[in-house]
Order: sequence, then C-alpha cells, then structure tokens
Amino acid sequence: MMDMERCDLSTEEDVRRLVQVFYGKVRQDDLLAPVFEPVIGNNWDHHLQRMTDFWSTLLLYTRKFSDDPLTKHLPLALTRAHFDRWLSLFQETVDQLFFGQIAENAKNRANNIARIMKAVKKNDG
Repeated sequence: MMDMERCDLSTEEDVRRLVQVFYGKVRQDDLLAPVFEPVIGNNWDHHLQRMTDFWSTLLLYTRKFSDDPLTKHLPLALTRAHFDRWLSLFQETVDQLFFGQIAENAKNRANNIARIMKAVKKNDG
C-alpha cells in the first residue's frame, strides 16, 4: 500500500523536498559529486533554490525560472554515464517520495532533459 502513503507533487514545498532529497543523493554520489562540488562549492543553498524554481516552473508552471540550464552545464565534463546516473537518482527520488500524474511528468521531463543534454554534449565534443 505504498502508493497510498505517497501523494503527487502539487506544491512548491513538494518540489523543494524533491530537490533537497535528490541533491542530497547527488552530493553523496561517487560519480556526480566530483563534478558538481567544485563548481557549486559553498553555494549549495543558492543552487538548490534555483533548482526548486526550475522544477516548480516545469511542473507547477510558477514561472519563477527563466534562465537556460543547458548553457550552464555545457562547460562541465559530463559524459553519458553522468547523465544516466543523474536520471537514475532523480527517478529513484521521485518514486521514493511521490506518486501521481505530476510525479510521472517530472520523470518524463528529466528523461527529456538528460536526452537533450547527452545529444548536445555528444555534438559538442
């Protein structure tokens, strides 16, 4: 009855929780942490707020984020393995915390983001 205990992503607080838990995993991940920690450094609070704004814009249409995340990630030394791991952790976190249509939308959007970034990085190098 796990699905009964989880609800759908429906508020900015839900999005904040998703971002906090997900990036907690990223920061502990042997593959992802070495890429993100040097870039973000001591600015994790700011980054997490930006990611909350990004995901709330995509999922709840809050219009709090208007930047281009693709250009910010292009200079990073990211490989297919990084994107696959990012996507795996993201989907795992969504499934751990939420259940419903918006949660499924979050996973679909993350999949599309990873696919686009992998394609751009492949053509970039």
